[in-house]
Amino acid sequence: MSATRYRRFLKLCEEWPRDDTKKGRDLGTFLRQRVASAFREGENTQISDPEKCDQMYESLARINSNVYRQRFPRVRDTSFTGVTVEECRVLLSGSIQQMDDEKKGLWKKIMEKFSKSPEDAQEKAPEK
Repeated sequence: MSATRYRRFLKLCEEWPRDDTKKGRDLGTFLRQRVASAFREGENTQISDPEKCDQMYESLARINSNVYRQRFPRVRDTSFTGVTVEECRVLLSGSIQQMDDEKKGLWKKIMEKFSKSPEDAQEKAPEK
């Protein structure tokens, strides 16, 4: 029976979308890691609580198939702030941080380079 559960989780992992803009924060990647750690022995893994495993699978499958999005449709694709879905994606992708780094002036870059802690300076200093 655990072989069937394992195959169902593998199929769910294949169907679950992966968002490359959220490195280290993607739910699909996290799900794949959890399935790999839970089923270390593959189909031969012994599951301590089969009911909990089945319940978890059913919950994830409902999320993946958009059951709740269809059951509770939204009037508009914005939040209470008025930000659109695309604007949220841009904000959450981390590209804003990269843009801020690119906009730094020459003076700020120089100050960051030379304002390192004394421990860093001692580590880089050659020994005599």
